[in-house]
Amino acid sequence: MRVLQIVPSISLVYGGPSQMVKGLSAALSHEPDMEVTILTTDSNGDTGEAPLDVPLDRPVEENGYSIRYFRCSPFRRYKFSLDLLNWLSEHASEYDIAHIHALFSPVSSAAATIARQKGLPYIMRPLGTLDPADLRKKRQLKRIYTALWEKPNIAGAAAIHFTSSIEAKISDRFGTQTPSVVVPLGVQLPQLPEPGKARANLNIPADKPLILYMSRIDPKKGLDLLLPALETLVNEKFDFELVLAGGNPQNTAYVEQIKQQIKSSPLAPCTQFPGFVRGEEKGALLRDADLFVLPSYYENFGIAVAEAIASGTPVVISTGVYIWEDIQKSAAGWVCGCDVDSLTGSLRLALSDRQERLKRGAAGADYANTHYSWPAIAQQMIEVYQQFL
Repeated sequence: MRVLQIVPSISLVYGGPSQMVKGLSAALSHEPDMEVTILTTDSNGDTGEAPLDVPLDRPVEENGYSIRYFRCSPFRRYKFSLDLLNWLSEHASEYDIAHIHALFSPVSSAAATIARQKGLPYIMRPLGTLDPADLRKKRQLKRIYTALWEKPNIAGAAAIHFTSSIEAKISDRFGTQTPSVVVPLGVQLPQLPEPGKARANLNIPADKPLILYMSRIDPKKGLDLLLPALETLVNEKFDFELVLAGGNPQNTAYVEQIKQQIKSSPLAPCTQFPGFVRGEEKGALLRDADLFVLPSYYENFGIAVAEAIASGTPVVISTGVYIWEDIQKSAAGWVCGCDVDSLTGSLRLALSDRQERLKRGAAGADYANTHYSWPAIAQQMIEVYQQFL
């Protein structure tokens, strides 16, 4: 089976949802009779960053699959590429199915239209863009965009790929009857070093609980809930170190706002801000964290949460992270509402009982190994593809 994965960008700047396309492609490529090609652009951020330094319009072999990068042109801000679309139009007949990632992105929308015109079956993964909370952003513009582009694209798709049952339940299909499939994302952990490396690098004592936030610094992530919740616990004499590992090159003003807020709060002496982490540094933080926290208002999956439980770290997440039912079912952490009081209560419970943290961390690792492994997810995805050939 020849599969196209089409995504606006796979730059690390855009976080886990884009990166997972590489994990999926590698897992698919390791299955018999699977050939996978990623079509993407050289976009590396929306403001000021240089494009990715990659070969253009030729296959780049990586981990069993190939990537074709195309220049962002003429609308770099929107990760658009006429060259990508022209290539797709010329070569669509050579493939069996396309898996298109990200709605309300011009290159993905145009790719779906071309696939439909060329008779290439396609599946769309919205990445949370059909969530009512997300649709409220730029509402009028999205209504026009939906009428012109996305409603016909969804109606013509073989299926919509959701990554959690809650995402599937709440998403707006704009009145279409397109089937939905629910297949979670997989986890490919960085190599976990021996315990203590992150603590040594950040000068955190071994007996001081390390609370890890490792995600984009963005208003949707619930930092306006997390900071006051932790301030309350500081005032209650809880001892911990907060590590905010993340950044946001597309909203540097908000990152600076959070830094200034912490600087003038009781959290200042017990907070570190290493920025975006990857590789060994990321693995070391996951290894040493006592608790991972993500109180997002909405999160269609939460790949960072899956990485945390896979590494054996218990989590505190909100019901806005749509795999919260998995966390609750597996006893991999604590689930709270999207409000300060509920989050404070869950953090208080988690910080008060080290043995319970260890127990829930072990339960989460077992669950992730069974449910979030890439080989298992590749098998599920192949079964989905085969339905529509």
